[in-house]
Amino acid sequence: MSRRPVAVAASLLTVLALGAVSACSSGNSSASTVGSGGTPTVKLMVGGIDKQIYLPYQLAQQLGFYKKYGVNVELSTEQDGGVGAEEAMASGQVDMAGAWYNHTIEFQAKGKAVEDVVQLSGAPGEREMCTKKSGVTSGADFKGKTLGVTDLGSGTDTLTQFLAAKQGVKSSEFHRIAVGAGSTAIAALQNGKVDCAMTTQPTVAAIQKKGVGSSAIDLATTQGATAAMGGAYPAASVLARTDWVNSHKDTVQKVVDALVATMHWINTHSAADIANKLPASYVSNQLVTKADYISALTEDKGQFLPDGIMPAGGPKTSLATEKLVGNVKGSVDLGKTFTNDFALQANKTEGFKTTTTPAGPNG
Repeated sequence: MSRRPVAVAASLLTVLALGAVSACSSGNSSASTVGSGGTPTVKLMVGGIDKQIYLPYQLAQQLGFYKKYGVNVELSTEQDGGVGAEEAMASGQVDMAGAWYNHTIEFQAKGKAVEDVVQLSGAPGEREMCTKKSGVTSGADFKGKTLGVTDLGSGTDTLTQFLAAKQGVKSSEFHRIAVGAGSTAIAALQNGKVDCAMTTQPTVAAIQKKGVGSSAIDLATTQGATAAMGGAYPAASVLARTDWVNSHKDTVQKVVDALVATMHWINTHSAADIANKLPASYVSNQLVTKADYISALTEDKGQFLPDGIMPAGGPKTSLATEKLVGNVKGSVDLGKTFTNDFALQANKTEGFKTTTTPAGPNG
C-alpha cells in the first residue's frame, strides 16, 4: 500500500536508485528553481511506484506532462523497511507523497496539517486473495484466520480490519501479519503462512496465474469498493503539508495540471496503450508477462478517476473506516484534509469535461 512498496525486479531498483537517493536525503526540502527558465523542482515519493494503483505518477513522466506544464518532478519510491512516502513528506524529506488519502485524516488526528491536492482513484485497487481451503468469501469469514497485509499499520491493514469490523468480527479474533507484496505475498500464500493476503496488481495476476489463490473480496474498482465498503473509497492521491502547499501554490498547480492531464489520458486510452508507455520493468518481470499486466489493468482500470477530483462521499467513507478500526477517535475537519481547487482549475484550463461529483467541505 502506501507505506511499503514492492520492487518487482532487480532492474527496477536500479532504475529508481538515483531518485530514491535524492528523495531520502535528510533535512527539510522545498521546491527550488533550476535553469534559466526558473522551472520549479518537486520531490515526490511514491508508495510503490511500480504498482498499478500508483501508475499515474510515472505515466505522467513518460508522457512528458510534467515538463509540458512547467515543473521538474523527481520521482522516487519508498523502499521495503524504509520510511513510508507519506512519512517522508510529513517530515520534509520530500515535498509530496504519492499515497492514500486516508493518511491526511490520520495526520490531522495527530495534530499535523496535511492535505490531498489531487485525487487519482476512487477505490483502493486491492483484492483479498485467498487460498481455496480458506473458505473466505467476506469479512465475516476472517474469524480464526491469518491474514496477510502489506505491513502492520499500512492501508491494507486498515482495510482488512474494516472489512472484518463491518461484519462484526473484532481484530482480536483473527491474526494479521506483514507479507509485503509481490514475491513475498505470493510465497506467504503458497507456503500456507496466511489464509489470505490483501494486495494489488500485478501481484494479483501472478497469484491467479500460479493457482495459489483467487479474489475473494474486490476493492479494485469504484463499483467493487462501493459494494464492500458502502461508498467510493478515495485511495491514490498526492499529499503535501498544508504549509508547503500554501507557500508553493503555483508549483502545486503545475503538478496537478500534469496529473489531471494524465488521468484524462488514462480515461481515453486502453490498458495496452498505458502499458506501452510505462517502463518495461513495470509491466514485464518475474511476476507477470506484459499480456498479464494488460489483462489485469483492463480488469481494474475502473479505479482511476478521469478528472482528479475528490468524489462526493469519499472523505466520509474514509473517515468512517478510520473510526471503525480505531485509528481516529476524535473529531476531524474533513474540509482541511483535501482540496478540489487545483483539480477544478486544471480541468477548466484544459477544457476537460468533469464527470466526478466533487466532495463538499464536509466530505
